[in-house]
Amino acid sequence: MAAKTANVLARVEPDVKEQAEAIMAKLGVPASTVINMLYKQIIMTRSIPFALSVPSAPIARDEMDTATFNAMMEEGLSQAKAGHGYSLDEAFNLLHKGV
Repeated sequence: MAAKTANVLARVEPDVKEQAEAIMAKLGVPASTVINMLYKQIIMTRSIPFALSVPSAPIARDEMDTATFNAMMEEGLSQAKAGHGYSLDEAFNLLHKGV
């Protein structure tokens, strides 16, 4: 195994660093090991080892036809009738978190 002598300097948001390091601490894995694992995966896969995509924006009602709108409403109604949903407080908490 080669000696680990190269340094990586990266600027990240303080809260992102804190949250990630808390998880790594629970796992008992130092950040340097995680970064080394990431680099090795990039080499092995010759790509970024996770999907990178731009999330699609919600479609406004005036941008969809009636059939698409009705299908979306029917799906929502079916989910509600089956009890698959969130309370108002849960929904607002998820929206506030950006989930």
